[in-house]
Amino acid sequence: MFESVLVANRGEIARRIIRTVQRMGLRAVAVYSEADADLPFVKEADEAILLGPANPAQSYLDAGKVLEAARASGAQAVHPGYGFFSENAEFARAVIGAGLVWIGPSPESIEQMGDKINARNLMEAAGVPVAAGTREPVTDVEKAAAAAAEIGYPVMVKTAGGGGGIGMGVAHDEAGLAKAFETAARAAARFGGTGEGPAILLERYIERARHVEVQILGLADGTVVALGERDCSVQRRHQKVVEETPSPGITPELRERMLAAAVRAGEAVGYRGAGTVECLVDADNQDFVFLEMNTRLQVEHPVTELVTGVDLVEQQLRIAAGEKTDVAAAANGHAIEFRVYAEDPKRFFPGPGKIDVWSEPSGEGVRVDSGYAEGTVVTPFYDPLMAKLCVFGQTRAEALDRAREAVAAFRIEGPKNNLPFCAELLENPEFATGDYDTGLVTRMRA
Repeated sequence: MFESVLVANRGEIARRIIRTVQRMGLRAVAVYSEADADLPFVKEADEAILLGPANPAQSYLDAGKVLEAARASGAQAVHPGYGFFSENAEFARAVIGAGLVWIGPSPESIEQMGDKINARNLMEAAGVPVAAGTREPVTDVEKAAAAAAEIGYPVMVKTAGGGGGIGMGVAHDEAGLAKAFETAARAAARFGGTGEGPAILLERYIERARHVEVQILGLADGTVVALGERDCSVQRRHQKVVEETPSPGITPELRERMLAAAVRAGEAVGYRGAGTVECLVDADNQDFVFLEMNTRLQVEHPVTELVTGVDLVEQQLRIAAGEKTDVAAAANGHAIEFRVYAEDPKRFFPGPGKIDVWSEPSGEGVRVDSGYAEGTVVTPFYDPLMAKLCVFGQTRAEALDRAREAVAAFRIEGPKNNLPFCAELLENPEFATGDYDTGLVTRMRA
């Protein structure tokens, strides 16, 4: 096992990784921008190195500065967290080339799954169900219209690269397709096209779909295991807001099929470390199709930790060090995560500002992973996620009761925040019964 880890990230995920690194007796090195100098993760690390100005391109996304910080601090390994460099194969190669341990899957696995079309084709070959869709990049709207006519409306239009739901849109007819294609094309410009135009993927859109993902671990000995699923269907603008496990919308038989498919997906690319196989579930027919694979730790990983007792960051570290690990843990109980954002709770626009009051809830079954504290500032330079409020109960009903108490007890004053939305969601009949889909938030705001 290496002795020191540089955490190439910020906020709550940097703080969460540092906690496990230090618990394991290892040295944690943080890097930070000028805008983040006062945040808790900087103070809690064993060493913290300033990268540069607030602009991510001059700090967290400057590979040279991050690698220089690793060299200067004597760090032996680099953990990318999520976002920033976490799914960047070129950066992973640079870390390895510098003689450091990359805490993540191989650069080859990242590349294979980073292109949604390539990943889709790989999964189909591995026997993982995929939706009807395009097997090659679609580069102009005329080709998109021809493909959509063959697939059948409605279709989902999205970029072949990138993640997080950015640029995604649903088209119900040719006019809608032109608009969705234009949106996706703008997003694709940020990820690079084919040389002939934007690289766009079209897939058959599933009405009343649930978004369910499976947590996998590729162990050092080559074994791939699945640690249950998470339901991520509560979304605004294709961005997740609330996640829970187990999913209340799938049967035990469907769960078994999904977990087996996720293991096949990991095996198909020789996966190592923590990854997530994301699927769309047709709740009416209890069937599913592959959506994409995230080759990193997910924002919502704590709910899996709460029901399995497995520290996923610890597993990432041990796998990267080549250690043999045993993670055959049975899931128990129910867990829900609420992403607490600095945003307007009605329209979901970011609302940065200084935090005048910050009081986290506590108690049995309550976990808060936060990146801020009273007196710190949520700046407009980064994702507005402030904290993740997680609750655990032996049953979903118990978890919901604890969630209502915890949301009511969480006090944040200063920046706008979405805690009122979380409270509203907990009283929504669809969410309360577990009979919801990815259109829930849209219906709530109609």
